Amino acid sequence: MRKMRTWNEYLIEVLADRDEAIGHLEAILEDYQIFRNPAVVRGALQTVVEAQGGVSKIAKQVDRDPQLLSKFLSNEDTPLIDALGIVLKALGYQLSIKPLECENRDLEADADDLEVQNTTAHVAESPTRLQ
Repeated sequence: MRKMRTWNEYLIEVLADRDEAIGHLEAILEDYQIFRNPAVVRGALQTVVEAQGGVSKIAKQVDRDPQLLSKFLSNEDTPLIDALGIVLKALGYQLSIKPLECENRDLEADADDLEVQNTTAHVAESPTRLQ
């Protein structure tokens, strides 16, 4: 009979695979863009670190002291981008910027519409003098 595991134990087993870990972090970051919960991102980073061999192994890969790295990753005062950068570096990845796929075109159209509305509103609000 198979032993019951917690969700965290299962997740650590799955995230031991580097590609799975990257996919997990990508999903967490997408959720962060919507819900803005930094605690979820920190928890995901800590789980990935544990799954990838723990703080000691990650610290060696990024040339940091394990105790300082542990503090750094768990400290709420540490900017998320710094903590994420360290974990990604250990996984052989880096942060990058890419355009939003479908939403980008909508943002451009919205900006054009807003510009037309502002121009129209400005003309409508301008006082006219009859002479």
